[in-house]
Amino acid sequence: MRGSWRVQQVARVIRAGGVVAYPTEAVWGLGCDPWNAVAVERLLALKQRAQAKGLILVAADISQFDFLLADLPQSWLARLASSWPGPNTWLVPHANRLPSWITGQHASVALRVSDHPLVRELCLQVGPLVSTSANPAGRPAARTRLRVEQYFADQLDGVLGGALGGRKNPSLIRDLRSGDILRPA
Repeated sequence: MRGSWRVQQVARVIRAGGVVAYPTEAVWGLGCDPWNAVAVERLLALKQRAQAKGLILVAADISQFDFLLADLPQSWLARLASSWPGPNTWLVPHANRLPSWITGQHASVALRVSDHPLVRELCLQVGPLVSTSANPAGRPAARTRLRVEQYFADQLDGVLGGALGGRKNPSLIRDLRSGDILRPA
């Protein structure tokens, strides 16, 4: 898929190890290649976030997570499939298939399939991305590009301009094993 010119530009930045900002369903996000340790370290430093907390991965469709979902029970796969794409983040066992700079000190990883058209287009270009709210720890999540620029000035390698998806709150976070809600929508 070629995608729009601006998405292609940001995809090149991500493939080159850059950290970028982009609009999501409710707030602006920061993202990078989850397999690039240097990029993830930069993103964590920008956010002033401890690696031990772990990060969310976002994808364009559930098949981009096949490498993580292959061994899950059918009932769990059905639960994921019925909630995606959409504002649902699930904590899914990772079976050590991801680096610790993504999972932190957890046996599960947070996964979401976005329904935001720009996020989906970007993930189709580069694969799953780290997706975390665009704000330093303890500050409100950015809801405008101006706020992203105020928080991070010239520290980002790219910004994918566009509108937020119109949701009021970030995604619901649930544990796939227990069904427990860890963050309400």
